[in-house]
Amino acid sequence: MNMMQRIGVLTSGGDAPGMNAAIRAVVLTASQYGLEVIGFRHGFNGIFQRDFQLLQNADVRQISHLGGTILKSARCKALPQPGGAELAAQILHELGIDALLVIGGDGSFRGCMALSHHYQGQIVGLPGTIDNDLDGTDLTIGFATALQTALDALDKIRDTADAFERTFLVEVMGRHTGYLALSAGIAGSAEQIICPEYGETVDVPDIAADIRSYQQQHGACSYIIVLAETMYPAGAAALAQELSEQSGTECRAVVLGHLQRGGSPVGSDRILATKLGAYAVEQLIAGHAHLMMAGEQAGQAVLFPLSLTGEQHKKADPFLLAWQDRVLQQHKTEQ
Repeated sequence: MNMMQRIGVLTSGGDAPGMNAAIRAVVLTASQYGLEVIGFRHGFNGIFQRDFQLLQNADVRQISHLGGTILKSARCKALPQPGGAELAAQILHELGIDALLVIGGDGSFRGCMALSHHYQGQIVGLPGTIDNDLDGTDLTIGFATALQTALDALDKIRDTADAFERTFLVEVMGRHTGYLALSAGIAGSAEQIICPEYGETVDVPDIAADIRSYQQQHGACSYIIVLAETMYPAGAAALAQELSEQSGTECRAVVLGHLQRGGSPVGSDRILATKLGAYAVEQLIAGHAHLMMAGEQAGQAVLFPLSLTGEQHKKADPFLLAWQDRVLQQHKTEQ
């Protein structure tokens, strides 16, 4: 028999398209079981500041198409401080929160683990990050939309690159993984992709030589390089300047930045978010979801230990990595 009466939900860390669809699914599913849903604003800060609202069906029925998050998001400085987790747990107990659902990435899930040492209720995570860098789920909520946003930008950049026969360096998000860079680069027919899976350092002379070789074969033409953020400490603009000097061709940098986090979520993100939000609530009610993340593997909703989601065992597609490298090497051998 379900003994829960009130559950909390929050969105934490970097926002991801589809978070609102997940909130909607949580509320609508909870209402089917007679549960109240308390939405905390601005991530874990909403707990400390007691900034929350009762979420009812009418509040969420028409939010799946919205980007961002109706609950707002933020990183919380109070939680990791001495006594922070204890205070958050105390407030949740005072508010009668029987379970807490956290929609976010690895940093948010580390906060969940810290809270779990003091909080007596259940905690479950939903993978909301455009980086797709969480173990335990094939895709994270927001990744598909971020990929489409990056691809739209790449297609437009290709137009102007072709017009001026320029080299463009396009930086995408992804933190320490190349999921977004590889996917956007493959889909956008980029001539080269720079991401951690190809090595931790950027060989500027080698890339400049690749550009020269490509243009010797094809004549004056566009050349697009997709760069994963953090790969070049001095930044994309500095790398573009170095490539211009060493390749002898003009190279422009475009940093997509937070553009990738915004926009209406694509259908696949809305569906994934709905599926995982509903599944998380049902598994909480069944008593199976404590300290677990609701993810999707091979099309099936699954539970995965929250503590293991940041182990970074999941890798970008090895076949596509190898294929892209072979295409690049082929251009080199055709000189």
